[in-house]
Amino acid sequence: MSISVLRSIHVYPLKAARGHAASEAVVEPWGLAGDRRWVLIDETGKVITQRAHPRMALAAAEPQPGGGVLLSGPGREPLAVAVPEPVGTTTVEMPRDKVEGVPADAAAHGWFSEYLGINVRLMHLDDPATRRPLDPEYARPGETVSFADAYPLLLTTVASLGALNSLIAHGDRPDEGPLPMNRFRPNVVVEGTEAWAEDGWSTIAIGEAVFRMAKPCGRCVVTTTDQHTAERGREPLRTLGRHRRFGGQLVFGQNLVPESLGAVRVGDPVRILE
Repeated sequence: MSISVLRSIHVYPLKAARGHAASEAVVEPWGLAGDRRWVLIDETGKVITQRAHPRMALAAAEPQPGGGVLLSGPGREPLAVAVPEPVGTTTVEMPRDKVEGVPADAAAHGWFSEYLGINVRLMHLDDPATRRPLDPEYARPGETVSFADAYPLLLTTVASLGALNSLIAHGDRPDEGPLPMNRFRPNVVVEGTEAWAEDGWSTIAIGEAVFRMAKPCGRCVVTTTDQHTAERGREPLRTLGRHRRFGGQLVFGQNLVPESLGAVRVGDPVRILE
């Protein structure tokens, strides 16, 4: 009998920018420590993501001591950005709700405005414990989330990616596969399961932490974006639409909500509790 283990951990300090692989991470109530505490907004306050700006995939915000980030990207000199003082907030308009964030300094706004070619502002989530409640349909009282799309963590499995790549290989666009896991921007990747086994999980333990499965993750155009070139294709949405369509969504991966906290480390056992 195979043993399921945590294959990799990924933190995304800046929403929509390149991920940061970690050997371990602390699980906080709203997600992995440092995950999606920063976000870009346009002049109207709407969040900037790879959906409309695929070049975000080529930018990086490396975590720094104290919660700051080091910005880097093609053709740009790196810029260190400190956590701003919480002297006032600005409304960040997310796809499904609004949340208050604290603006970074003008240099950070300018750095990303020049990189993307539009006026943007870099925002920090100063108080994830209170700023943004989880969707009440899937939440318990007091549960919150960072600047992530909707849930604290995203889980994917190696076996399910293999199954999806097999479907792509036998489809009408085999040249677009196999796809790497970074197309799906997970926080935790599990190996040692059967393909699509995560569909049937309700509660799991990874290392010291316990999570409940909130709902399957509906996928968008970001998954068609090559995270190393920012170029787009048609997969995996074409294949997900044929084989993984549930309730009007194209599904890959599962959204998690922490139920008990602690550290998770690469190689930790993954136990299916329910």
